[in-house]
Amino acid sequence: MAPVPKSPFEPDDDPAAYVGLAQEAAEGRARERGWTTVRSLAPGTIITMEYLGGRLNFEVKDGAVTRSWKG
Repeated sequence: MAPVPKSPFEPDDDPAAYVGLAQEAAEGRARERGWTTVRSLAPGTIITMEYLGGRLNFEVKDGAVTRSWKG
């Protein structure tokens, strides 16, 4: 798979830093840091694979972020 290009619409932030945070805390922090779209998903949720600059995705289980990725 090709590397994901750096979007001018994304803040300089590490998605891995959100893993382990409570869902509400992670969503609030992401918006404060400049993410324009924050999406929280249950494990195994079917999603499309289009890349959207400025979006941060969270996989949430039992109220905590278990995975985080851009796009």
